[in-house]
Amino acid sequence: MPLRLPDRLPAIDLLKKENIFVMDDTRAHSQDIRPLRIAILNLMPLKITTETDLIRLLSNTPLQLDVSFMKLKSHTPKNTPIEHMMMFYRDFAEMRQEKYDGMIITGAPVEQLEFEDVSYWDEITDIFAWARTHVTSTLYICWAAQAGLYYHYGVPKYPLPMKMFGIFPQKPLDPRLPIFRGFDDEFMMPHSRHTEIRREDIIGNPDLTLIAESDECGVSIVMARGGREFFITGHLEYSPNTLDNEYKRDKGIRDDVALPKNYYRNDDPEQGPVMTWRSHANLFYTNWVNYYVYQETPYNIEDIK
Repeated sequence: MPLRLPDRLPAIDLLKKENIFVMDDTRAHSQDIRPLRIAILNLMPLKITTETDLIRLLSNTPLQLDVSFMKLKSHTPKNTPIEHMMMFYRDFAEMRQEKYDGMIITGAPVEQLEFEDVSYWDEITDIFAWARTHVTSTLYICWAAQAGLYYHYGVPKYPLPMKMFGIFPQKPLDPRLPIFRGFDDEFMMPHSRHTEIRREDIIGNPDLTLIAESDECGVSIVMARGGREFFITGHLEYSPNTLDNEYKRDKGIRDDVALPKNYYRNDDPEQGPVMTWRSHANLFYTNWVNYYVYQETPYNIEDIK
């Protein structure tokens, strides 16, 4: 089954060119199926790029998904046209009475600020608390993972001397978990961050389970509440050129950014990136939707609690 998306969302045409099956609202309403409702709180600066990246991964499930985009009332994006935000996004205040089978909260370019110094901290922590009673399973990505671990479990973040930047091998620590069904013994994941979560703070908390880590980049995926929460410190959703764009943007401007590791062919930017994480990214999101959303959510969505 395809995804149900708002009519005229730019991602629809972009993904159709990749031969990915998506369905707009007009056609989807003709099918007598209860789709899974997925909310995406998109905090990334380039909204359309992130929308497309996430929808590309969600489209691989055989289930029909009804995707809604959430925005913060306390923050106005600077890099996305206001017309796009008004057409496709709704404020949290408009959505807080609704329930969702799954939710994705993205990273944000604020990780070097203290959590409480982020201008929208009060609103986003309100969303974190709301998700626990209104969403069956929530994925927290990158800064959102750090913020969620801090808010829910008191886990601190620590500054890195250099940006963790590149594609790093990860090891699933319990391959029997449904989220890793079909995974190899190692999988690759993009990372792009200036701060970290430390292993000892995770394993020292009985409410958290470290389920994937890397010898080089440390904690990568943490699970809580039996899979109702996943905290991912990297970016499985990234497209092939995302790190390339970041590197070229920051080269010569920042002194804490080096060549992304394990990314360019022969470590040469002129030869372009090598995509090594696509299959596991697709599998991760498909497993999440199937085993932690579809298999766990009640048929009557109002029964989520």
